[in-house]
Amino acid sequence: MADAVVSDSVDVLELRQYTVRSGMRDRLPRLFREHFIAAQEAVGARILGTFFDLDDPDRFVWVRGYGDVAMRGPALRAFYGGDVWKAHRDAANAAIVDSDNALLLRALPGAGFGPEPLRDGVWRVSIRSLGGVDVAAFVRWFGERFVSLVGACGAAVIARYLTECEPNDFPALLVRDETNLVWFSRFPDARAEHEFSAALAGMSGWRDDAPPNILPALMRKPEVLRLVPVSER
Repeated sequence: MADAVVSDSVDVLELRQYTVRSGMRDRLPRLFREHFIAAQEAVGARILGTFFDLDDPDRFVWVRGYGDVAMRGPALRAFYGGDVWKAHRDAANAAIVDSDNALLLRALPGAGFGPEPLRDGVWRVSIRSLGGVDVAAFVRWFGERFVSLVGACGAAVIARYLTECEPNDFPALLVRDETNLVWFSRFPDARAEHEFSAALAGMSGWRDDAPPNILPALMRKPEVLRLVPVSER
């Protein structure tokens, strides 16, 4: 198969959290480095990063992107139907307890990642559940109110993604059936991330002027991942 053209923008993202067997977390980065990254990028997927979770020694997280949602199905069918995956899937699967914790996301306009890998430092991923609220209203409020709050606490919102509304066209890989806003920030080290999180947690009153149609989402604590890139590239 000829090499696929990889888009310069990553408008669709898979955020995949794998639970791995004790003592086997290092196996997956090695397989990615030696086999899986090149094979996926050759068919149109972009591996933005592989990560260890600072808060879970049995968690391996990775991020796979596409230029648009139409690229995802063909890329996945080509990779998982190809020789590289078939040759190494047993080794990968032997390390994994669960691989179904995955989000399929699309970038908000102008707020997605470029093609560069997510390297260095600590990446903080905040997953805010939007079930039962006006999603468009929440996105407006987030951009107008919350982004500046993050800045006041010493960080920047680097990328913003919403749950992809198109159906999962590769059902062999499950994705979570829920609506989320996911935003990414980067810090030079764990101490800087901790200081930011403490400052954000100490902020008072930022919900006071939130519209009633988004308030339920603000009452739920977000899922937060603190990720360190695996030194593999």
